[in-house]
Amino acid sequence: MSAPPLVVGNWKMHGSTALVRALADLARQGWPACEAAVCLPHPLLAAAQMAFAGTPLRWGAQDCSCEAEGPFTGEVAPGLIRHFGARFVIVGHSERRDRHGETDGQVAAKAQRALAEGLTPIVCVGEKAEERDGDQTAATLRRQLLPLMRGLGRDLASVVIAYEPVWAIGSKDAATPGLIEDAHAFIADTLLFHTGLSARAVRIVYGGSVTPNNADAILARQGVGGLLVGGASLAPAEFLAVCQAAARCAHRLERRGAGGSTAPGSTPAD
Repeated sequence: MSAPPLVVGNWKMHGSTALVRALADLARQGWPACEAAVCLPHPLLAAAQMAFAGTPLRWGAQDCSCEAEGPFTGEVAPGLIRHFGARFVIVGHSERRDRHGETDGQVAAKAQRALAEGLTPIVCVGEKAEERDGDQTAATLRRQLLPLMRGLGRDLASVVIAYEPVWAIGSKDAATPGLIEDAHAFIADTLLFHTGLSARAVRIVYGGSVTPNNADAILARQGVGGLLVGGASLAPAEFLAVCQAAARCAHRLERRGAGGSTAPGSTPAD
């Protein structure tokens, strides 16, 4: 992935205007050279728009409707999210799939609507523990991706795919770097086969118990274009540390692109 790493915090049903301001204050003191955003609960979007203005941070939501407007009580249209200056929206998170019964088709429809309204969808895919143990990871990922590829085709170049193994979310144990690399490679190969888009064309990020302690190792793996961060994004200092790891990764990519000899996963001397 030639683009700088993307780091997105998912606050889930946490946060406050005070936490938004604290993160904004930290960002104004200087921020690492990576693309960073926070996806907040809908009521905090206005606070993010005010606080993050003039900082390198971007912001987004954690879900949206697949409809533009209409009699859909409790739903939030992507256009309304965009009205608050948001850039991103997460769709298809495992908590939405499990707790709200969202289907692969509904997730694809949400991604299509979000893209049409000027948002960048972050589409989550990933297997459960029983699917992993039953050697069904590839089949699960393919099933989740197929409606998305059919609906968007080459427009997937404007979408972020987040590989989040369900069994790793909130467990304090991220997937091993080797497993992450294998899953990202499978996703990239599937997208290439069905849409013709190369691995460089679609950003694939990893999520699932990301911390400052494991961020460097995860980002060093082939095909990892960034991180989707849960609990660590709720502590501004920890989120900053993850972004610093992403900036180190971006520096290594730049050195290799410029003909430097830094090996993947190694630490630059400076």
